[in-house]
Amino acid sequence: MDEISGIKKPELQALPRVGDRITFLYVEHAKVNRQDGAITVTDSRGIIRIPAAIVGVLLFGPGTDVTHRAMELIGDMGTSVVWTGERGVRHYAHGRALSHNTKLLIKQAELVSNVRTRISVARKMYQMRFENEDVSNLTMQQLRGREGARVRSIYRKESKATGVPWTGREYDPNDFAGGNPINQALSAAHTALYGLVYSVIVALGLSPGLGFVHTGHDLSFVYDIADLYKAEITIPIAFKIASKSDVENIGRETRLAVRDAFVDGKIMEKITRDLYNIMGEGEQEVIADLINLWDDKEGLVEHGVSYEEFS
Repeated sequence: MDEISGIKKPELQALPRVGDRITFLYVEHAKVNRQDGAITVTDSRGIIRIPAAIVGVLLFGPGTDVTHRAMELIGDMGTSVVWTGERGVRHYAHGRALSHNTKLLIKQAELVSNVRTRISVARKMYQMRFENEDVSNLTMQQLRGREGARVRSIYRKESKATGVPWTGREYDPNDFAGGNPINQALSAAHTALYGLVYSVIVALGLSPGLGFVHTGHDLSFVYDIADLYKAEITIPIAFKIASKSDVENIGRETRLAVRDAFVDGKIMEKITRDLYNIMGEGEQEVIADLINLWDDKEGLVEHGVSYEEFS
């Protein structure tokens, strides 16, 4: 029981599944607080109430103040939090996972730690982008080459369709405004996608840092998974926004367009299914608070039991 508000902390099984949640909300220059079972956001325009349990990820931008009580509710409801830079670009920190179970995390660590299985998973992810081709015998170098050609072709196609000039992906993470409109739009769109993908990854108990294609970064797996959806979602949106002549805040307009594309929740369901498929596991509900002790001979044994007589 919550001693201050009188609200009982919900069981994980009672919370909305990750695939059933609203994708993301971006907040900046506002005060985030709590009123009963809802998050309140206050800025110069007034106050809005947000049921925390139905949001997949909250993106907190510059000028956002969050109370301890708000973070307590957000954590209890299994909502992911990502602290971002200006206009939602750059990732500074993130909050806790929805799942307390490590089954998928252990599977991910096993797959990424073996060269043969790591290549197999990487090929599976590339196969998802080349549905009508067999990539099972291609090397990682060949796969990277094919993917590079595919992405360049997508950029050229969108440039021709929208009339937006394309000279290449050029941007400075520390200077959003220094990029041209299309690169600004791409940065904003991709960051929104990264936040969403991150929230699903950690909600299922997977590690955002254990990537199969990308490596060496604490968001490597996020980049792996996000790359599966850029061609159909964020790249077309970015070119569409960049083609408009009356956009005052391209970062904001792009985020809104990405949010509109996510609004039906299908992308979260797809990411969830794809992650289970990539891990070679059937989709399942999040299991809460399952704790065992590891034994080198018996595998898993019950925790909370005195084993003194066996010592």
